[in-house]
Amino acid sequence: MNILMNNENLSRPEVADIQEEKFETTLRPQHLSEYIGQTKVKESMKIYIEAAKKRGDALDHCLFYGPPGLGKTTISGIIANEMNSKIKITSGPAIEKPGDLAGILTSLEEYDVLFIDEIHRLSKVVEEILYPALEDFVLDITIGKGPEAKSIRLDLPKFTLIGATTKAGSLTTPLRDRFGIVQKLELYSVEDLSTIIKRSSKILGVEIDEASSIEIARRSRGTPRIANRLLKRVRDFASVLSDGKIDLKIAKYALNQLEIDELGLEETDRKMLSMMIVQYSGRPVGIEALAASLGEEIDTIEDVYEPYLLQIGFIARTPKGRVVLPPAYEHMGYDYQTKIY
Repeated sequence: MNILMNNENLSRPEVADIQEEKFETTLRPQHLSEYIGQTKVKESMKIYIEAAKKRGDALDHCLFYGPPGLGKTTISGIIANEMNSKIKITSGPAIEKPGDLAGILTSLEEYDVLFIDEIHRLSKVVEEILYPALEDFVLDITIGKGPEAKSIRLDLPKFTLIGATTKAGSLTTPLRDRFGIVQKLELYSVEDLSTIIKRSSKILGVEIDEASSIEIARRSRGTPRIANRLLKRVRDFASVLSDGKIDLKIAKYALNQLEIDELGLEETDRKMLSMMIVQYSGRPVGIEALAASLGEEIDTIEDVYEPYLLQIGFIARTPKGRVVLPPAYEHMGYDYQTKIY
């Protein structure tokens, strides 16, 4: 309400964006006890946090990796809350120059958490400055150029760096080795996603039954971000086409209208599988050729589409390229024994 009152000049799309952002923040759990799924990660982090608090020390630097939308930013906020610390959030591409990183590091207070998303995209020059900050909590700054250049070492408060990446393999070895805690986030089960959907529906004030939460969960590609996005879109259908309550009928209708099938495949997924089966006759396909045929970036295919298709056994990576597996043929309505040329 205050946002609308204090921003009278905002257009409707801008207001909608602010409201959507507020919803996303509200839906995120604030403490480990509220965090659903990722049991191994959660149990490990609980021990590391408690140990750091008993020592009266900053938590060791953490690296979280896995497909997008699994809660890397969320768990970083939880860590800051559990450590009773403040959190500063930035991303690799946003830190363009060493001065950008220096400004962030010098603004930190004792035991603060610095979260860097897409940390694999830090430039080499910026990364070099980060090393002494992570190991010795010092910042080396060079003032001037040439013979008159002077190097100054500034002490930094003890802080915790949390790095997030969808490409752990793209991190340089020196940077990766400086993280004391490395955790992989896995795709979620339908049961955990259903629990997340029911929790989110309560926060949003939407009534939903068990069958509907499971249906949305099944089509969420193992990703909480997608589950919450689909819940909000189904909510829209329910508010317009029914009494606002989400039942199985309205959930299926809404998801079908969004062209998301029973396994969570979207139009691009189906186009990709169909192309591999028909255009490439089921033969191995290189990622570059696949990206060119789909008109998508290689990174998008590897980070967004592939992880789920690999998990459900629809495609496989081989030395010769990506291969479509029998379950994908069946799902797409093709005979696996038939070779299409």
